[in-house]
Amino acid sequence: MTGAEQLVDFAMTFDPADVPEELDRLARLHFLDAIGVGLAASAGPDQAGWTRATSGPGTATTLDGGSATPPEAAMLNGALIHSLEYDDTHIGSVIHGSAVAAPLALAAAEQAGGNAGDVMSAYVLAWEAMIRIGAAAPGAFQARGAQVTAVAGAIGAALGAGRVAGLDRKGLTSAIGIAGMQASGLLAFLEDGSSVKALNPGWAAHTGLTAVRLAAAGMTGPSGILEHRFGPLTVFGADPDQLAPQLSDLGEVWHLRDAAFKLYPCCHYIHPFLELVEDLARQGLTAESVESMAIHVPVEEAPLIAEAWSRRQAPASGYDGKWGLPYCLALRLMDGALDVSSFEAEPRDDVIALARRMRMIPVEGSGFPGRFPARIEVTQTDGAKRDVSVDTVRGAPGRAIAEDEVLAKFRANAGRRFGSEQVDKLISAGLAMDVAALVQCLRT
Repeated sequence: MTGAEQLVDFAMTFDPADVPEELDRLARLHFLDAIGVGLAASAGPDQAGWTRATSGPGTATTLDGGSATPPEAAMLNGALIHSLEYDDTHIGSVIHGSAVAAPLALAAAEQAGGNAGDVMSAYVLAWEAMIRIGAAAPGAFQARGAQVTAVAGAIGAALGAGRVAGLDRKGLTSAIGIAGMQASGLLAFLEDGSSVKALNPGWAAHTGLTAVRLAAAGMTGPSGILEHRFGPLTVFGADPDQLAPQLSDLGEVWHLRDAAFKLYPCCHYIHPFLELVEDLARQGLTAESVESMAIHVPVEEAPLIAEAWSRRQAPASGYDGKWGLPYCLALRLMDGALDVSSFEAEPRDDVIALARRMRMIPVEGSGFPGRFPARIEVTQTDGAKRDVSVDTVRGAPGRAIAEDEVLAKFRANAGRRFGSEQVDKLISAGLAMDVAALVQCLRT
């Protein structure tokens, strides 16, 4: 049996009522969190043009309050959710799952006239498939310049959408093959901080929905797409033989429970370093008191957040700053906070000057991607020295983020678009995965 066929077997027998109670609640929180991040982005100046370019008459709801065809709605919503770098991550596989699964589930369920069970099915199926593909080759996709979220996301999206659309086994297997043939998503944006990176998970959701539509119309796709020597795993540097162990516990082990919420709107690799800076600031460290900082960076993370160091100290734009480790740390020290608005302005000279007091020390054998560690050595202007570290980021297994924090984040994000009464309605509809109520709130 091929990997695609194993995923199809899981989808065909999946019953949302069988999802463990703890995971059920967690899935709803992750879904709501993604919707909130997308709403915050839809109110941003950088995203306004995207919504005008992609929204139009259609049957599916977009997070800016408009509509589009289901694939286009999923594409735009996924891009909005991912555009702030505020969407969740499964640490071990480095999958930004909700940026694919949430827009996919909403569009698929709305298209099918579905219910909360359909949303839950599409959402969980997409997540579990994506994580397993990423976990089969931890770090390999990124090393080859591919975003694993985008590549695995196309396949997960086809699985989730196909289940909601009611495809039979043959059709769903073909949909996965079709989506796998189109799976893509590169990291070349790192050269200049181009905003196109946001499109990767949205395009994956679009690919999955389109693959399902084509499979329903009779197009076929290779059932061995995940094992084939020209399939996406092999092409992007993974060993297909490592996938089988990841698929062996489908329906028994739920990896979504290990996904981490984000508390800052920047690259997740930067978060544990920000946590250390937060602690130092609470102990009295200020921007003015920093003589120098040595930042210990895992070598696997460096290409995204630390290379070239001089460019990461002085990003090309606010958006580009989301991948600038020294810039983010300096911004937090200068302003006392780091939120969505922090990256809507152009990079500031005072922040860049502080970032230039920081240097990078590469770290081998950090345990990445199983954990995101951080260490900072500070020399203060009075000669005092501090050396602080953390084993992994908050939100990772063993360091859960409280539900109250997730809801507070949602209120802040959705509050960029709606008043408090409407935000309360969105929370109720989102946690219930009530398609009709959620759509009504979004279009109000």
